Amino acid sequence: MNPRVAEIEVRQLADFVASQAKGAPLLLDVREAWELQAARLDLPGATTLHIPMHTLPARLHELDRTQPILGLCHHGARSWQCVAFLQQQGFEAVYNVSGGIDAWSREVDPTVPRY
Repeated sequence: MNPRVAEIEVRQLADFVASQAKGAPLLLDVREAWELQAARLDLPGATTLHIPMHTLPARLHELDRTQPILGLCHHGARSWQCVAFLQQQGFEAVYNVSGGIDAWSREVDPTVPRY
């Protein structure tokens, strides 16, 4: 069974963050450390937490179930899997950033390096 995962386009991120009445959403970056060094997304109004995909199950306790979570990776596939996993663990306000940081670089901020 394929879970239904909510997706947010990179061009919608700023409006999404601004619309959150419960406070700052969490940008959950599930890329590897070397990827974070290659290209970083600092989304104004959001808190960023780096938890590589393979460590997410062990670090689940670090996430606030009441905080909206935006999953981010390189192209959106790993973060989609992580968002689906979080949904299975009972998280409700979780969203995948469609296209990942690569789409952010291409469509929003070309100063963010592509790799």
